Amino acid sequence: MNNVYGYYLYNPTTMGNITSETDFSAPWLHVMDDDSEAFVLGAADRDQATPLYMLSGFHNWGQNPAVNILGFAWNDIMWKKVYKRISAINALIYQASEIAAKNPADVNLQHLRGEAYFLRAYYYFLIQNIYGAPYRKATAATDEGVPLKISEKIEDIYFKRTNNEAVYNQIVADLNQAADFLQGYNPTTKIRVGIAAVKCLQSRVYLFTEQYDKVLQVTNGYENMGYSIIDLKRYVANSNFTYRSSTETIFTMGTNAVPVVFPNDSLGSSSPVDRLASGFKASDNLIQRFSPNDLRLNACFKLSAKSKAFLPAKYRTWETYNDPEQVSCIFSFRLPEMLLNRAEAQAMLGADGEAWSEIQKLQAMRFNNNTSSQQPASNPALVNFIRDERRREFCFEGHRWFDLRRYEVNSKYPLGADFTIKHPTYNYDAQTNTYTRAGNYVLNSIAQDAASWQVPIPNYAIEFNRGSLTNPIRSVRNIQP
Repeated sequence: MNNVYGYYLYNPTTMGNITSETDFSAPWLHVMDDDSEAFVLGAADRDQATPLYMLSGFHNWGQNPAVNILGFAWNDIMWKKVYKRISAINALIYQASEIAAKNPADVNLQHLRGEAYFLRAYYYFLIQNIYGAPYRKATAATDEGVPLKISEKIEDIYFKRTNNEAVYNQIVADLNQAADFLQGYNPTTKIRVGIAAVKCLQSRVYLFTEQYDKVLQVTNGYENMGYSIIDLKRYVANSNFTYRSSTETIFTMGTNAVPVVFPNDSLGSSSPVDRLASGFKASDNLIQRFSPNDLRLNACFKLSAKSKAFLPAKYRTWETYNDPEQVSCIFSFRLPEMLLNRAEAQAMLGADGEAWSEIQKLQAMRFNNNTSSQQPASNPALVNFIRDERRREFCFEGHRWFDLRRYEVNSKYPLGADFTIKHPTYNYDAQTNTYTRAGNYVLNSIAQDAASWQVPIPNYAIEFNRGSLTNPIRSVRNIQP
């Protein structure tokens, strides 16, 4: 096994390529939420680029998360990579409009323009939910987001944060443009954008901005778009849960970093490393959310070879170099999202019966012998159930951290001031080669710890813009019981 989508997996030191500008996976995005926790076994040298040693600053919400366990900083280049792509798209949109003025009937050009607007919308949605404040309806006009630039021109200015309302208005406008250009078009390949992908992202954006009526508008008739939910009662053991040619997959683009963030504790005969883990695993908190008859528990996870820890395994053929079935771990759209977005919107509007009917469609394909759940008795309980169902369905697909942020500030059912995420931390005893739990790193609610719910803009961007870009100051993180 040589190179795995830009990362090297000879042993647990998989993060040596974390600052590569060719990769587009943001591996740290999977370790900040409550779906992951530290996975330790044996002794890895502290100067090695293991996932735990490189990503623990993100995992434990440190003041400067892009610092390894020895205190050395590394560059978070996600910011640079996304804005580089946005700049190229801005130029493409401008040039395409110039060409279209001379040849407005060119269908291929229309599709190209639709894809460009879709991609710009998604890139802004992505970085807004990483580096910006969560969207609050009441304060969106003043809450700070990310710098918004949609002009193709090179401007001699220093950039500053744009307010959330303006960023999301641009995302919505871009998606409306994409829908106009791609109306009625669904490509034969899953790595090109069609109208179904646009509607899926529209429904996500409207959900995040609490425009529930519009979620229902764009998802109306979603089951007739040419995609279908896979019945896990027919799942073949050790095969992929999600893959490019799946009838659920609408669109995917980019790499998958989950296998190298959550490596096994035995890497097989090709590696001398055995009984060693210095990375992450699925959290107990997540696994406990699955009932025994939920078929996703087997389809979406595997047990590590030695300690039998739960590891995410939705995409199992990652060992095949350049696998044509590869899907992204942060840039993938599946049909169940449209169903769950619709169900959540219905529940938030008080249409409990309609919301539960949507949930039953998914659970019929995810549970054995129709042993699905019972409808919750109240509207708040139903909303919480849908949130948990979303967590089960989309774990390790780049949704959970973003979802927690929006739940925290939801105007109807916020998570509350007592909500916390706890990540266990351990002490190592060299004599016995064992770990003892030392306590937890704790992230409090946004009401108490708002700055730590957004990733700091990297120092290189702060310095380049001569201080016009600023970060809220994160609190110092200490181990708690």
